[in-house]
Amino acid sequence: MGDKNHSSHESNGGAEGAKREDSKVEFSEDEEKLIARMFSLVGERWSLIAGRIPGRTAEEIEKFWASKHSASNHQR
Repeated sequence: MGDKNHSSHESNGGAEGAKREDSKVEFSEDEEKLIARMFSLVGERWSLIAGRIPGRTAEEIEKFWASKHSASNHQR
């Protein structure tokens, strides 16, 4: 009977970006700076970084970081 009502992970606080798993999640400039600063301190400890940014998951932050620092995006 209660099969339809089991999607509890949908409303985890980050409703803006949580629904768009495949598309690029947008981060504010302050969030980007904080992620870069935290990454320089703790490395790829995404859950630790996510704990400092309300409404963001470790997965969102890792995907953001990978998209910003991928070889194809890094053209000079």
